[in-house]
Amino acid sequence: MIAGVSWEWWLGFHAVLAALLVADSLLPGHRRPTSHPQAFAWLWTAVLVLAATGFAAWIAVTQGQQTALEFAGGYVIETSLSVDNLFVFLVIFQGFRISQPRQHTALLWGMGGAVLLRALFIGAGIALFKRFDWITWIFGLILLYAAWRLVRGRSINTPVPKAPAAMRGLLRKLQPAKGSLLPVILAVEVTDVLFAMDSIPAVLAISHNPFVVYTSNIAAVLGLRSLYFALSSLLDRFRYLHYGLGAMLAFVALKMLAARWIDVPIILSLAVMGGILAVCAVASWMAGNREQGSGIRGQ
Repeated sequence: MIAGVSWEWWLGFHAVLAALLVADSLLPGHRRPTSHPQAFAWLWTAVLVLAATGFAAWIAVTQGQQTALEFAGGYVIETSLSVDNLFVFLVIFQGFRISQPRQHTALLWGMGGAVLLRALFIGAGIALFKRFDWITWIFGLILLYAAWRLVRGRSINTPVPKAPAAMRGLLRKLQPAKGSLLPVILAVEVTDVLFAMDSIPAVLAISHNPFVVYTSNIAAVLGLRSLYFALSSLLDRFRYLHYGLGAMLAFVALKMLAARWIDVPIILSLAVMGGILAVCAVASWMAGNREQGSGIRGQ
């Protein structure tokens, strides 16, 4: 048994993870441009979501519905908050003038490193929770601050410059190495580490089960690369998503802070998070339609 789960579970999860990473690297567009890159990205994103859903179903059968719902909650939180990363990736790739096939390579290596770094972060977070009860308050306050930072911004990419002052200077120094992807991969790694400081505490508010927290986090990170290419041309349309992510982080933070007195069922948590994201998505879509209508009438 490793962290309450048999070694076969850990071995099986990482075997599937490795297989999906290999399949991802062989997709059309990885080594050469394709005529329909977004179609392939959406298709692969759907495959990864189905794989995560199947894994959750298998957990429900073997370990119980509660554990499966905790996995689903962690997956939803991590995937939602990962949209923040996509804006930074877009800025990095534009700054380095990276072609789409090389973007695939940079993200593949970057996400591979992210798996290792997040494993360390999650292990440290769970160890702190078990050793110090008061750490819940620290994590809760961190999430509240992250929520305030998101809501304060005028758009979802406003909070991104929390790293840039240092990171932009580093990127400028690395810029001469235009033939190498190493500076780009390092930038992707730094970005993921910075955003993991918000997302991992949020997932820990849903579950303290090491296997659930780790697998839900990695499953979401695995789909981040294809999600970037699927949404790359649509990111500017998510104008209200920063409010949704801020509200979701605030809800998770309050849930964590009040856990000693109020036990919020995981199903209710999933419903609240899903409702927040749905409202923000619809509001963004309606605002975009209004702008298009105003533009047409103006012509």
